[in-house]
Amino acid sequence: MMKSFIFLTLPILLGGVLKSPAQSPFQFPTANHALYEPGGDAKFLAPTSPDRSWTTGGFGCVRTDGWQMHEGLDIIHLHTDRRGEPTDPVMATADGTVMYVNQKTSLSNYGKYIVIRHVIDGIEIYSLYAHLSAVAAGVAAGKAVRGGEVIATMGRTSNTRSSIAKERAHVHFELNLLDNDNFAAWFKKNMPGERNDHGVWNGQNLDGLDPRQILLAEQNPAKKFNLLSFIQSQTELCRVLVRATNFPYLKRYPALVLKNPKAEQEGVAGYEIALNYNGVAFALMPRAASEIKSPVKIQLLSVNAAEYHANPCRKLVVQRGSRWQLTEKGRRDVEQLTY
Repeated sequence: MMKSFIFLTLPILLGGVLKSPAQSPFQFPTANHALYEPGGDAKFLAPTSPDRSWTTGGFGCVRTDGWQMHEGLDIIHLHTDRRGEPTDPVMATADGTVMYVNQKTSLSNYGKYIVIRHVIDGIEIYSLYAHLSAVAAGVAAGKAVRGGEVIATMGRTSNTRSSIAKERAHVHFELNLLDNDNFAAWFKKNMPGERNDHGVWNGQNLDGLDPRQILLAEQNPAKKFNLLSFIQSQTELCRVLVRATNFPYLKRYPALVLKNPKAEQEGVAGYEIALNYNGVAFALMPRAASEIKSPVKIQLLSVNAAEYHANPCRKLVVQRGSRWQLTEKGRRDVEQLTY
């Protein structure tokens, strides 16, 4: 006989204040809320192996001695069946619309995964849930979902050579900005011979923000969380000038486009773009032709050396002697953004 379970979302006690997840823009994607417990990270995140720190399951330059990027949180399981397989329900982090479901494990190192579009504080943001064992019935592109609604079951699916061990079964959870509606065309032109099985929902077209920082920030009783302010407060890694004036990111994220009276008067000839260490474009300043001195299409204007040394893993810039320059990867990322 199959048993049915009812999962309840309980208020969270933080600093003596009861706060319901429903009051926050983003909810936890599983019943594991250990992040809010003192020292709870070790019970919240799955490290890459038992002898590694929980930090390897977090976001950022946390792997391979700081030189490998991990663009999400690996939230560890709470429940297993008799075979030791995870059974935790995976829930939508906020109200939104399902944009993509990949049911074929062999097509991605994400394994089975779901992408959901949300609009929070006027900003489009895309949550991703990966390594799923099963997608809930009826969850498909175009379906509207509510925050806290079960969309899948946690699993260990992936197309990587080494499988995910049962003891570190987790949901890989991301919060992303979408780079470019033209990604598939850009990929075909610039990555000849490589496959893109997921169109614009390829992980390469999704630039991640740190979900752990967001979940912690929105529980701060002293300051109301605002997603736009969070994005605008990113630490700058570098600033580039691009001679491009009409790319989808401008229309998707107009709140990140700054005012420049000169460009408004003379016309826009390009954009000065601030990037964080993960390549997220968080401020875009239109520039008039009279403000652009170099004829090159993409120009590196400045680098925050301290931020580079703290978070070098995306390898967007490199220092040659006393001179900084965009790496091939950094230039490719900017081209992809502005294609």
